[in-house]
Amino acid sequence: MQKPGPTAPPPDATAAPDVATIQRAHRQLRPWIRETPAWPFEGHRVRALLPSKTQVTLKLELFQHTGSFKPRGALCVMQELSPQALLAGVTAVSAGNHAMAVAHAAKALGTTAKVAMPKSADPLRAQACRELGGEVVTCDDIASAFAAAEAMARDEGRTFVHPFEGPRTALGTATLGYEFLRQTGQLDAIFVPIGGGGLCAGVAAAVKQLQPRCKVYGVEPNGADSMHRSFAAGAPQPIERVATIADSLGAPYALPYSFALCRRFVDDLVRVDDDELCRAMALLFSDAKLAVEPAGAAATAAMLQRRADLDGLRVGVIVCGANVSPDVFSDCLRRGRSGIC
Repeated sequence: MQKPGPTAPPPDATAAPDVATIQRAHRQLRPWIRETPAWPFEGHRVRALLPSKTQVTLKLELFQHTGSFKPRGALCVMQELSPQALLAGVTAVSAGNHAMAVAHAAKALGTTAKVAMPKSADPLRAQACRELGGEVVTCDDIASAFAAAEAMARDEGRTFVHPFEGPRTALGTATLGYEFLRQTGQLDAIFVPIGGGGLCAGVAAAVKQLQPRCKVYGVEPNGADSMHRSFAAGAPQPIERVATIADSLGAPYALPYSFALCRRFVDDLVRVDDDELCRAMALLFSDAKLAVEPAGAAATAAMLQRRADLDGLRVGVIVCGANVSPDVFSDCLRRGRSGIC
């Protein structure tokens, strides 16, 4: 199992951000974060696939700065840094979206970011990280990327910003859940993607405290199902390898804090395969004109898989990101079109 990061403290697995703290964090993030749209998902294709009385609202977090939800957590973590820590800068490990978010947050807060990325990372994302002001250190694989970030933290005094673990990360993503409910009103169910679990942990904590009767579904790819395995074992678990087109959801393990919040607040977990992801990408493109990455379609894929349970319900779906190369997107679109036409 890979180590969680050079400076990740032992989290309090029992503590969740309360509503007042989430509201305060949302106010504090407001100067740096876009309030992304909540948009009714209508169209003849999606309507033909769903029960007639199901109402679906998409939370369009792909329109967030850097094209994913990640800046919420990164900024929430970095807002707590001392002036001395900000002067020294930050470091991170990422295959893409988190790297871009940390670079964006560093620039917004007047510091520097030095990010370790595996050479397998999408070149489009690595270049975007550089364009956002981040320095990219390319490593052979994710293990050597963690080692490089640890060295940067130790030798340069940089603060490690974890991609999904920790109370401040979950507090940042909780602002997404709070914002979505404020926009939509009452929901009966919400579908939230899970990579490492930081997004789902925060969103689920906010939703369940504000609307306890809303059912929270966490969504993982078949080839990166560490949270499923962790729920079954009763403790955070690793996976042997990541095998999914949804690389943004390809965390190699779960960790204690995000696992504890998901275990407490998530009602059910859903696994989706790559074909379902491609069909959901094609549907979002056809009916909503959204060009999303595979991870960004995961919640939609799970909603379609569970559609028989959603008759007459008000359903929220988080579209978490859209950082995908044109070639990958077109390949997925071709693969998915046969399932919706």
